[in-house]
Amino acid sequence: MSLDRLQRLLAQVRACTACAASLPNPPRPVLRAGAGARVLIVGQAPGRRVHETGIPWNDPSGDLLREWLGIERAAFYDAARIAIIPAGLCYPGKGPSGDLPPRPECAPLWHPRLKALLLRVSLTLLVGQYAQSYYLGARCENTLAATVRARRRYGPGYFPLPHPSPRNRRWLRNNAWFEREVIPELRARFHDALTQGS
Repeated sequence: MSLDRLQRLLAQVRACTACAASLPNPPRPVLRAGAGARVLIVGQAPGRRVHETGIPWNDPSGDLLREWLGIERAAFYDAARIAIIPAGLCYPGKGPSGDLPPRPECAPLWHPRLKALLLRVSLTLLVGQYAQSYYLGARCENTLAATVRARRRYGPGYFPLPHPSPRNRRWLRNNAWFEREVIPELRARFHDALTQGS
């Protein structure tokens, strides 16, 4: 029953035109979800390449995210285990210093309805400040680094991460503790969530 409801809702989401007038291209919501998913990955918004291919995290950011998680590409795209729903579902266009922020309409419009049907999710990865702001709100620290350092305060349900964009390479270099301390914990939590009840 929930499977049918989820498929109907996903079809509605993919047909969404709520912010079409604000987008540089026709809407193309990019997401994946299965009723049995154990992990939900909430990123920011699709980039141009993801918009063109319709495949989430199909870019260098996705390559690094999969490396952080210690998962192969094929397994990453198994919607029966991993749901991928960005804060903004469509490519928002370019700004002066990279892609524009996710459209603010998306998450409030669709996330509560989608999450209500993803009943087996035990871990939500919040990738980047927009995902963290939506899900953690005032519980976020003053900086992204501080929020990631405080990750255990948001568990066991949420795990905040920096965005793995090439634009964040400097942040990763300046915060070497992330790779040393956070990546092993992330991989353990991620793989534990995937195997719960298996």
